[in-house]
Amino acid sequence: MTQVKALFQNLATLAILLLVLPINAAIVLVSLFWNRLSRLVRPQTAVAANRKNILISGAKMTKALQLARSFHAAGHRVVLIETHKYWLSGHRFSGAVSRFYTTPTPQYDPEAYIQALLDIVKKENIDVYVPVTSPIASYYDSLAKPALSPYCEVFHFDADVTQMLDDKFALSEKARAFGLSVPKSFKITNPEQVLNFDFSGETRKYILKSIPYDSVRRLDLTKLPCDTPEETAAFVRSLPISPEKPWIMQEFIPGKEFCTHSTVKNGELRLHCCAESSAFQVNYENVENPKIQEWVRHFVKELGITGQVSFDFIQAEDQTVYAIECNPRTHSAITMFYNHPQVADAYLSEESFTEPLVPLPNSKPTYWTYHEVWRLTGIRSFAQLQTWIRNFLRGTDAIYKPDDPLPFLMLHHWQIPLLLLNNLRQLKGWTKIDFNIGKLVELGGD
Repeated sequence: MTQVKALFQNLATLAILLLVLPINAAIVLVSLFWNRLSRLVRPQTAVAANRKNILISGAKMTKALQLARSFHAAGHRVVLIETHKYWLSGHRFSGAVSRFYTTPTPQYDPEAYIQALLDIVKKENIDVYVPVTSPIASYYDSLAKPALSPYCEVFHFDADVTQMLDDKFALSEKARAFGLSVPKSFKITNPEQVLNFDFSGETRKYILKSIPYDSVRRLDLTKLPCDTPEETAAFVRSLPISPEKPWIMQEFIPGKEFCTHSTVKNGELRLHCCAESSAFQVNYENVENPKIQEWVRHFVKELGITGQVSFDFIQAEDQTVYAIECNPRTHSAITMFYNHPQVADAYLSEESFTEPLVPLPNSKPTYWTYHEVWRLTGIRSFAQLQTWIRNFLRGTDAIYKPDDPLPFLMLHHWQIPLLLLNNLRQLKGWTKIDFNIGKLVELGGD
């Protein structure tokens, strides 16, 4: 039955993508034609006075494309990489990308991965490596840092810092030591710890989250205790909790949720954005939240770190901000810098920043058109439709750019269809398509 469901799921999705292909292709072809005419009168792309070769990983993801465009617009040369599975990356066709390579999957063969990075760095004379990693790969890029550092700057954390930031419980303890606000938390390595926990003295509910990244269960925010002890026991025992796969039981604080991206160098906050968040985030609109920015500034200054870091926050009714988790890697919210001319400086400049770069006042909210079209299936009233139209018109697609349109075509009608065809061949299903990350979200996937 599961294989039959997978068969129809993949075939139906491929059919829908085929139906909209002519529309996408027409938009891209018109853009390419217009660009060809414009080049006759438009100045050539700027070349930086101190031009650098930049290596960026994570080619399947929009955030890697955004960084490639930002460095290219500043006059630098960009080399893009991905693991072998995603050789089909649609972003490799961007005009911002000079060369594209694939590497072994780091968690399966770390030594081969590091050697592949080293070979690319030497061959392309890379000056700076900016990892745009998947949750699992961020640690392996830290492991690669000592081997790469003699040849280029690695804009990423050391392995011990990456492990601490990626561990929800360790992060909580570190932030608390710095005098920063975090929810009450407990590290769970055995279901019995939860079942034996005395919730009677607690004023708030708790939620369980896997410390190792879990692409599917991360969306489960079941509050504990459940209505009955039997329901609590059934839920807790359904989770893969063990000493090898620890979880965190974290106080659930009601409030407004935010996500951030920050680029930091030697403990200095150089680029920062903040957006209202949700469990499956595919829309970003910058909001100014001085308390969150100050929390991040304080934290990174205390650590003195260099790299890209993303936080999830809850702002409670009393306006206190609580960091609920951290990801030591680039956040897709960086797409809000699509029209900012100084992004490359945040990574490359040796001069101090008095204030971090933030999205420009005229930058529009970013979204992914194919996600927005899918949202139409959930609209049940005219008022909801009006809201959808208003949000769509006031924002901009994170991938489509009139002067660099090919990624918009190749992601949606090359990268994703080839992944679907591979799953069809294996009669394998998936939970959802994430056009932002450029993959099929699967239980136990990457």
